[in-house]
Amino acid sequence: MDARLEAIKDTVLARNPGEAEFHQAVVEVFESLGPVHDRHPEFLEAAILERLCEPERQIIFRVPWTDDAGRVQINRGFRVEFNSALGPYKGGLRFHPSVYLGIVKFLGFEQIFKNALTGMPIGGGKGGSDFDPRGRSDAEVMRFCQSFMTELYRHIGEYTDVPAGDIGVGGREIGYLFGQYKRITNRYESGVLTGKGISWGGSLVRPEATGFGTVIFTQEMLKTRGASFDAQRVVVSGSGNVAINAIAKAQSLGAVVVACSDSSGYVVDESGIDVALLREVKEVQRGRLKDYAERRGGVTYVDGGSVWDVDATVALPCATQNELDGAAAARLVGNGLLAVGEGANMPSTRDAVAVFQEAGVLFGPGKAANAGGVATSALEMQQNASRDSWSFEHTEERLTEIMVGIHDRCAATAEEYGEPGNYVLGANIGGFVKVADAMLAQGLI
Repeated sequence: MDARLEAIKDTVLARNPGEAEFHQAVVEVFESLGPVHDRHPEFLEAAILERLCEPERQIIFRVPWTDDAGRVQINRGFRVEFNSALGPYKGGLRFHPSVYLGIVKFLGFEQIFKNALTGMPIGGGKGGSDFDPRGRSDAEVMRFCQSFMTELYRHIGEYTDVPAGDIGVGGREIGYLFGQYKRITNRYESGVLTGKGISWGGSLVRPEATGFGTVIFTQEMLKTRGASFDAQRVVVSGSGNVAINAIAKAQSLGAVVVACSDSSGYVVDESGIDVALLREVKEVQRGRLKDYAERRGGVTYVDGGSVWDVDATVALPCATQNELDGAAAARLVGNGLLAVGEGANMPSTRDAVAVFQEAGVLFGPGKAANAGGVATSALEMQQNASRDSWSFEHTEERLTEIMVGIHDRCAATAEEYGEPGNYVLGANIGGFVKVADAMLAQGLI
């Protein structure tokens, strides 16, 4: 790492102790930025990096609610409004027991660059709670969401901060959150949340966008090697919204997706994952992959273990951060891996990224490859602002244009800075320069 950036990095890590995921995200970005500061010393003079690593606002609050047995439960809520140089803060809410400030800050920091790469006028933020919706009744989830929004509402707005969904926050949760916001504020402010239901301000393609976008970005990478998804053997981690839609899109392009996973294990389906059945099991019945295997028949279900033990030519990690480590990466490379497209946020460890890059595997980092979700959220905001509703075909066309544009921007930036094919460097520099220019223009704030 450049010595100038090393000193800034050390200060940032010392100011944010115990936040391992945030540290990892910061270091990964800093390792790319030395050449930028050689060309733009004004960024160092204006302390752009120091300012970028310090959120504009961090909100932590108590969320009290009652379960179905009448017992009082207490969770902790977060919203980190990281950077608004390009527009209102934009980023999802994650409801999961692992959520703490370091997770939210890592996600918010990544979101700054991701949102910049889309070319849309949106800043970076993230939020969530250590609440676990799994196994909770609809009534319990509603009471929690209403309590959560009773605090959060005062910090958000269509021109201020626009949350969306993430792990544990889907259409059900967005509906309860929006209803409470509307009730408290007495305003039908459609643009305050994205991921809404289609009948009340949501956008077609938004549920599919992150998974679709990941596959579109990966397809563009494959094209640079004269390849495509056609006949590729694909392994996807996860079996939630992002994973399911990545599976669907990859198979529509001719791939065979042979495996996916959940927190209990993974399934190998050599004939290709049955997307309709997977949707029914996971989204309608809220079941497990073991249920999919029992209903599908003729497939292998592995309790525990790693889905990355299954050989593939394309890997799409779509579950959670740091799920794919160096040893798993080495196994995949040894089995003939061509490309990795990150559908989750930072799912590959630093060791894994190094293995992929040293082996010449095409590697699309999450801040670029999974930007389709937030890009379509921005399209939802655009439709809300104009009181309009677009067709599925038009919205998917716009998503495709944005993802191809992100790919081309990352590739061109990597080429410009002397490392063609390095999408990590291209994404980091491409996003950083856009935000840094805006921050310089707006003065010391």
